[in-house]
Amino acid sequence: MTKEGIFLVFCLEIYRYAKGMSGSEVMALFEKYRIDDYVITYYEALHTTGEKYIVQDIDLYIAARQ
Repeated sequence: MTKEGIFLVFCLEIYRYAKGMSGSEVMALFEKYRIDDYVITYYEALHTTGEKYIVQDIDLYIAARQ
């Protein structure tokens, strides 16, 4: 697995934990809004931030697409 893939799994897990969601709920959300593409594209910037920032950034990304 690539470093970006590993980081995507990390993002899924911290988002799941922060939001109290199941793994399947988070996967559906990530697929609906193509968050996986976002995380992989911006890996270089995102992997240097903290967990709270990543969760907030994903929330902002979702909100901008609703």
